[in-house]
Amino acid sequence: MRHLDGLEHIPLVREFDVEDLPKGEVSRLRVTMVTNALGQLLSLPVIVIKGKKPGPVLGITAAVHGDELNGLQTIHRVLQEISVTHLSGTIVAVPVVNLPGFLNNVREFTDGSDLNRVMPGKLHGNIGEIFAHRFTKKITKKLDYLIDLHTASFGRVNSLYVRADLSEKKTAVMAKLQNPQIIVNHVGRDGTLRGAAAVLGIPAITVEIGNPILLQSKLIKSSLVGITNVLSHLKMIQRKEKIYHHKTVICKKSYWMRTDQGGILEVFPQVTDLVKKGELIARVQNIFGDLLREYVAPEDGIVVGKSINPVNQTGSRILHLGIKA
Repeated sequence: MRHLDGLEHIPLVREFDVEDLPKGEVSRLRVTMVTNALGQLLSLPVIVIKGKKPGPVLGITAAVHGDELNGLQTIHRVLQEISVTHLSGTIVAVPVVNLPGFLNNVREFTDGSDLNRVMPGKLHGNIGEIFAHRFTKKITKKLDYLIDLHTASFGRVNSLYVRADLSEKKTAVMAKLQNPQIIVNHVGRDGTLRGAAAVLGIPAITVEIGNPILLQSKLIKSSLVGITNVLSHLKMIQRKEKIYHHKTVICKKSYWMRTDQGGILEVFPQVTDLVKKGELIARVQNIFGDLLREYVAPEDGIVVGKSINPVNQTGSRILHLGIKA
């Protein structure tokens, strides 16, 4: 048996049209995006699962930040779970959006930019902005719905939570179908992939699946259920939606608390903990162990995410506080 070590057998294309791809098949593509300083192409792996019956186009993207890996494995699980012969409509899956970041095990794109702050990009800009522009043109605009999978960034941990514009009925339904621990209401017009999709009229949610540089099987399994729930809701698959009995906490807003004093940071609450106004949540000591500063919760809330990195510069993040609706 011949083992294929490279990707040379995967078609390299400048662009693709969902309508032109064969029904009832899984198409694997490498979509050209930008070139590096050697003139070599950076091509994006894209998997298109096109059912035999008509239906919507659902996009699933992961690793917009290169060190956020739970979404990658979630997409692989979706591919294993979904039978193309019983699928109505199309799934367009991008396991890794930020290829340079993924290869270098870092969050940022090759120029140091955050791809989730420059969407939908620019026709003429730096390489990150051009990549974002081409991604919008070649991928995002082809979708009817989008689920963008993320995790916390380095030095932080997250609950399983969703960011969505709850004033939009379709996105609110998609968010609740994820069975998350927390849903944060957020419009998302801030350069994010979700926000860029929303501007195009594409209902989109961001699912935060735990922690970076890890594969967390329990959270991946939960995220798989959330995606199959959306597929079921859109009538793309014939499967009953699975709704967990735990209560999802809905937050009307959220924000990160930050330090105003550098030193060794210790954060006390855990993710999903409820905190009360005035409750001690963190402290900072200097290198000799002297107490420099204590931080308390400014209002009642729930811990959406938190810092676990003790090395704290002035202005570092403490915890992500969600304010219940």
